Amino acid sequence: MTDFSGIVPPVVTPLTKDGKLDKESYKRHLERMIAAGVDGLFVLGSSSEVAFLTDQMRREVLKTAVEIVDHRVPVLGGCIDTETMRVIEHAKEAKELGVDAIVATAPFYALGGLAEIERHFRLIHQAIDLPLFAYDIPVCVHVKLPVDLIIRLGKDGVLSGVKDSSGDDVSFRFRCQENRDCGHPLTLLTGHEVVVDGAYMSGADGCVPGLGNVDPEGYVRQWRAYQNGDWETVRKEQDYLARLMRITAVPSGIQGYGAGVGGFKTALQLLGVFNTNQVTEPVKALEGENVERVRAVLEQVGLLK
Repeated sequence: MTDFSGIVPPVVTPLTKDGKLDKESYKRHLERMIAAGVDGLFVLGSSSEVAFLTDQMRREVLKTAVEIVDHRVPVLGGCIDTETMRVIEHAKEAKELGVDAIVATAPFYALGGLAEIERHFRLIHQAIDLPLFAYDIPVCVHVKLPVDLIIRLGKDGVLSGVKDSSGDDVSFRFRCQENRDCGHPLTLLTGHEVVVDGAYMSGADGCVPGLGNVDPEGYVRQWRAYQNGDWETVRKEQDYLARLMRITAVPSGIQGYGAGVGGFKTALQLLGVFNTNQVTEPVKALEGENVERVRAVLEQVGLLK
């Protein structure tokens, strides 16, 4: 599978109360998104809590996803680690498990310059014969991938695409313009799920929405409307999805993953998809009044009756 455009949700990982992979919920979750019409699935990204998973758990999550999906849509495997050789190790294992593409950030912790970042992606490409997506998420790796760098790597055949979670819509528009001017060597996917309509106007090839775990159908409807040139529906769907995204803002006294991924997991539990809303240690699951606040948002937008 080589077409990675469209709606590619970054899959949230359901856990049991003791922190193990909840395979029952995982199958229900993946089947629900495939039935909604998603175009691919990104496993082991930030929404999967990849940074908090052991190598053994990463393998189990990815292996289980590939087996459940069974070639019905492309699976992109996140190979995210601090430096190049560890990323290559993850990528080799991901290829062995049967993913269709790999996704890697710039190296982090021991930060290098742009020359080292470029070499990082070139070395991964040399080592692994799979499409490679750069994951641009400066809030986590503390480097914003420049437009000229990713376009150069695209023209050279190193990168197949970019998953842009930078939140920088100005840079994203410049990327789309440069990509178009150079013959479209890259598939550009936005991870900025509250302003996807703007990304489509810029020329995005699709979206990787964390919120798509909660309502994949909304993003699929929006994508299809975009393909049909129905901009009024694109806008209306985005307005609805923006209201739904408030599940990550209403929790009180919770920050970061606890509110974001925790909000997604709580919504999925309330919708009957997940058995628990457990998150990885040391983050605590939402409980009490915070669960009720998430429930209220789901009811307000009509997703939960």
